[in-house]
Amino acid sequence: MQAAIAAMAHVLLVAAPPSSSHTLLATLPNPSSVTRSSSSSSHSPSLHSAFHGVSLKFPSRLNLSLAAVASKKPLTVVAAAKKAVAVLKGTSNVEGVVTLTQEDGGPTTVNVRVTGLTPGPHGFHLHEYGDTTNGCISTGAHFNPNNMTHGAPKDEVRHAGDLGNIVANANGVAEATIVDNQISLDGPNTVVGRAFVVHELEDDLGKGGHELSLTTGNAGGRLACDLLEGPIGVHPVGIEPTNSPIMSWAL
Repeated sequence: MQAAIAAMAHVLLVAAPPSSSHTLLATLPNPSSVTRSSSSSSHSPSLHSAFHGVSLKFPSRLNLSLAAVASKKPLTVVAAAKKAVAVLKGTSNVEGVVTLTQEDGGPTTVNVRVTGLTPGPHGFHLHEYGDTTNGCISTGAHFNPNNMTHGAPKDEVRHAGDLGNIVANANGVAEATIVDNQISLDGPNTVVGRAFVVHELEDDLGKGGHELSLTTGNAGGRLACDLLEGPIGVHPVGIEPTNSPIMSWAL
């Protein structure tokens, strides 16, 4: 019985035309005859079976695209704050430290601490040379790039190196913070290659009427300056100076 049923099924499959509703599957179309959907259509091409209402759907070929990786914005170099340190030494027991900091394009902040002074005010200036081959006298005159007469730090007419006075207390310790717009850690008015000097007397700020008032402020002798080889050095904020020749300074 089973053999007879199988034989009948074979006859039906072979004899029936492709369009007959008895056909299990219609002949699959040639791949070249399959019409692809236009680029504007999102439908995938379908292959239909002979079963009414049934279709075999194949996904369209994956459209792989490599998204261009947006190039990173160029690095912007932001000028960091700069710092300079000067260690003050002299032939007497006067010594101290001067620390300078400056944000890009801003004023220079000068923090000074000097010990061993006689109580009272003492002239404090930036001199033009970082040369101490003959002691403090080798540092030359006040730093004066604009060829002005001597004055007070807040005067319009002054030497760039005129930083006024520091005042020592009864213990001989002078501490001061000076914010100045004429000296800088770079550019034409840089402190690099120059020397700070602490003087014996008070600077009269050009107003004392003395013959030296308009040149030195009649501030007297030089108590302390750069007695080591090498000028003031500059390094980035956050990096402390070492004892190497590059990162150690004395004025």
